[in-house]
Amino acid sequence: MTTISDAKVLITCPGRNYVTLKITTSDGVTGIGDATLNGRELSVASYLRDHVCPLLLGKDPSCIERIWQYLYKGAYWRRGPVTMTAIAAVDVALWDIKGKQAGLPVYQLLGGAVRDGVTVYGQASGEDIPQLLDDVGRILDRGFRAVRAQAAVPGVERVYGVPDGGRTGEQAGGGRPSVEGWDTGRYLNWVPRYMATVRQEFGHGFHLLHDVHHRLTPIEAAHLGKSLELFRMFWIEDPTPAEDQEAFRLIRQHTTTPLAVGEVFNSIWDCQYLITERLIDYIRTSVSHAGGISHLRKILSLAELYGVRSGAHGAGDLSPVSFAAALHVDLSVQNFGMQEYMEHLPPYQDVFKTTWTFEDGLMHPGDAPGIGVEYDEEAAARFAYDPKYLPVNTLADGSVHDW
Repeated sequence: MTTISDAKVLITCPGRNYVTLKITTSDGVTGIGDATLNGRELSVASYLRDHVCPLLLGKDPSCIERIWQYLYKGAYWRRGPVTMTAIAAVDVALWDIKGKQAGLPVYQLLGGAVRDGVTVYGQASGEDIPQLLDDVGRILDRGFRAVRAQAAVPGVERVYGVPDGGRTGEQAGGGRPSVEGWDTGRYLNWVPRYMATVRQEFGHGFHLLHDVHHRLTPIEAAHLGKSLELFRMFWIEDPTPAEDQEAFRLIRQHTTTPLAVGEVFNSIWDCQYLITERLIDYIRTSVSHAGGISHLRKILSLAELYGVRSGAHGAGDLSPVSFAAALHVDLSVQNFGMQEYMEHLPPYQDVFKTTWTFEDGLMHPGDAPGIGVEYDEEAAARFAYDPKYLPVNTLADGSVHDW
């Protein structure tokens, strides 16, 4: 019987920090999974290295669901971002191995392709409206069918989603978080103005999205959704802090703008209420933060029963391993909605060799056996871990706000 003979944690920073789990079987087949938790990478690395990897040795790698339950139920301390990211890395690595053993891409093992390609949205931003329009035009010219639009808010310093001084808009080095400002009143007045300009300039022939990033109260989010209805948004994302799920009921009562949430969720239990009460339109849980391919499929199966579609998180804080795994799931589920695509920073391609393709706004994971990503350990060793953190958000009076 083939067994797991080795499991090791690999940390590298080709543009940003990534944690990868590599599992090797007794017959020499390898599989990789993404174990990156942005700003808390070493927590997952330790969880895997100290507590999970030793338990995998000698197990049958073909028993993916059995191993998943062993790691989830067997630990007693369930759920949470660290635990579920670690389990996800194991799960994806095992699916990668199974695909390689079968000589098939993972989406074929999930029932085959439901669609020819996966619709992805590009990220447009600007320090002002003209710069935003230039960026939207650039993305549409590349063939994207969907665009997320974010613009700096006048009078507010360093706003989420708008690059600042070469930063990605998410991470800052130096071992301490950067500080960003926030003013809800200015934001609520500004967003409808620039969305109107985007539609006036480019029309309605593409999907338009916006990320609120958990910044608003329920009634503020309802006001925003109402003010954007004319522009036929594909969704507004994370309008309120995700912990308060009842908030979405109030938002629903005031606006028909579609709602998306879930990138900070880690299990089906985090989103069960939102789905079964039909309080959201898109569930944005990701492969890497919600227990892997196995668990994400369960979430999406539940969502399908209630008319909720997928909209998986796909920011650059997830490695190419995670993004490839997401494409396999996207291709194989009936209730797919949209896939976020934030291109990874160079020189990521020195470490991660990918097979996915992009054409006419659609992505495909490719037909290489497994998930279609190979990891170059020798190249990875050249990029040492660099402590980085997500920003902290504050109001004008210095109090901490949701980031």
